[in-house]
Amino acid sequence: MSAGTRGTIFLEEGRVLQQAAFEAGQFVIRIAAPKCAAHASPGSFAHITCHETIPMRRPLSLMRAEPRAGWVEILYKVEGAGLRALSEARAGDVLSILGPIGQGFTAHPARPRALLIGGGVGIPPVVFLAEHLLARKDAPWKPLAFLGSEVPFPFRPGSTRTPLAGIAAEVSASMPLMDDWGIASRLASRSGINGCFNGFVTELADAWLQSLPAQELTDCEIFACGPTPMLASTALLARRYGIACQVCLEEFMACGVGGCAGCTVLAQTPAGPAMKRVCVDGPVFDAYSVFPATD
Repeated sequence: MSAGTRGTIFLEEGRVLQQAAFEAGQFVIRIAAPKCAAHASPGSFAHITCHETIPMRRPLSLMRAEPRAGWVEILYKVEGAGLRALSEARAGDVLSILGPIGQGFTAHPARPRALLIGGGVGIPPVVFLAEHLLARKDAPWKPLAFLGSEVPFPFRPGSTRTPLAGIAAEVSASMPLMDDWGIASRLASRSGINGCFNGFVTELADAWLQSLPAQELTDCEIFACGPTPMLASTALLARRYGIACQVCLEEFMACGVGGCAGCTVLAQTPAGPAMKRVCVDGPVFDAYSVFPATD
């Protein structure tokens, strides 16, 4: 474990409170883990032992954290034996959980118009950030969430009639949880899901950004998580409009706490190019540092 993370990552026995299954092998699990819940921030993740017979932990992004009740919630998609075993966990089961890990999103009051872009299993960190912004009173926060998926969403899409600048009226699919929080959202998919924008989630974001006057663009900052190609496109989009952008990277991890350096990425820093560990130096980075401009 790196010196910068000592005392901030906790190992505890987490008790499964509930688990819900969705289409395409997607699950949302809620785990009682008071220390992780108390210190988690949007963009951080947990390293979980999926089953006692599988020694290697799996890094999973935190979607929600409730410090008072002491639980964290995680959305994941079954890929491989580890997550398949986790999908069989039931209420009352105990899982070893190490977390929270990583540097999360930093929302700046000077840019209160937060554009949240999530793709696939990259949706959890932006959901966490949306809920986090609801509790902050240091700026007139106006979060807006665009979520994309090429498989059915891990929730039943809702439908909103509230107009959104730059977005066609027939694009009405939304995330019910965001609706409950009073946060506008729209869904994108190329799979023909009713009410969704027919295209990439970055194209949906582009349509909205085009509708903003220059003065409002200065109030914007993008926060994104999803597959690497989506994040690269998001960085290009942000650069085109000249707005700040943070990305939460997805990367294979072994130790998850900075020891093995197996998840490094090349980042541009004030001191020059450097290899950064996604697990503890990230997973959130300035988009321009990890997706530099190309001539």
